[in-house]
Amino acid sequence: MEVLFFAALMAYFFAVILQIVGVAISREKMMRAARCVFAVALILHTAFTVWRGIAAARIPLANQFEFASGFAWAAAILGFVLFRKLRQEWLMTASMPVAFLVLSYAAFQPMEIKELMPALRSTWFALHIGAATFSYASFAIAGGLGVYYLVMLRKGHGEDDTRMRQTDYMTYRLICLGFLLLTVVILSGAIWAEQAWSTWWSWDPKETWALITWILYAIYLHQRMRMKWQGKRMALFAVIAVICVIFTFAGVNQLLPGLHSYAV
Repeated sequence: MEVLFFAALMAYFFAVILQIVGVAISREKMMRAARCVFAVALILHTAFTVWRGIAAARIPLANQFEFASGFAWAAAILGFVLFRKLRQEWLMTASMPVAFLVLSYAAFQPMEIKELMPALRSTWFALHIGAATFSYASFAIAGGLGVYYLVMLRKGHGEDDTRMRQTDYMTYRLICLGFLLLTVVILSGAIWAEQAWSTWWSWDPKETWALITWILYAIYLHQRMRMKWQGKRMALFAVIAVICVIFTFAGVNQLLPGLHSYAV
C-alpha cells in the first residue's frame, strides 16, 4: 500500500515538473506528457485510496493523513474534469501543484490505520468530510488560478485578454463551488455535533476557523456580485483566502487542540 502511495507522489512530482517546463518553453508535447503522467498518478492514487478503504473497512478519511490524501485526490479529479470540459492548459497548471503539495504534506503524517473513534461512527461522516475535501480542493485550485493570473499580469498580459477573463471567471466559479460545499460541511457538522456531543456549536477551534473561512469567501462573493469586483484584486483575494483554508486544514490541528484533535 505504501508503495502505491509513494509511486503516486513521485508521479505527481514529475507531472508538475513537466507541466511547468512545458508551459515555460511553450512545448505542447511536454504538456501532453505531463497530463499523461498526471493521469497515471491519479490512477495510482485512486488504487491506494481504494486499497486503504478496504483494509480499514471504512471510508479512508478519518485522520489527518487520510483527509490530506483525499484533499489531494479531489484536487486532481477536479483539475482533470475541468480540463476535459474546457481544454484550457492553465487549469492543469493550477491543479497539478495543488495535488502534489497536499499529498506531500500527507506523506509527513502518521500513516497507520486506526479504528474509527465512536464520535465518527455516524451516517454524517461521508457527507461532512467528503464535502470538505472537495471544498478545500476547489478553494486551493482557485488560489492556484489566482497565482497564475497575477504571474500573467506581470508578464504583460492585459486584464481584457480572453485567457485572463477566462481565468478570472473560473476562479470565481470554483470559489462558488467551494463555498457551497463548505456550507454543507458546516451545516452537516452542526447536526452531527448535536448528535455526538449534544450541542450544535461549541466554538471548537476547527469550527471557528471553518466559520472564518466561510465568512471570508462570503465577502469575496459579495464583492464579486454586488460590487462587481474582478481581475487583479479578486485574484489577490483568492490567493490570500487560501492561507485561511490552509490554516483551517492543517494549522488548527497542530496549534489549537480541541474536539477535532482526533484528526491529527
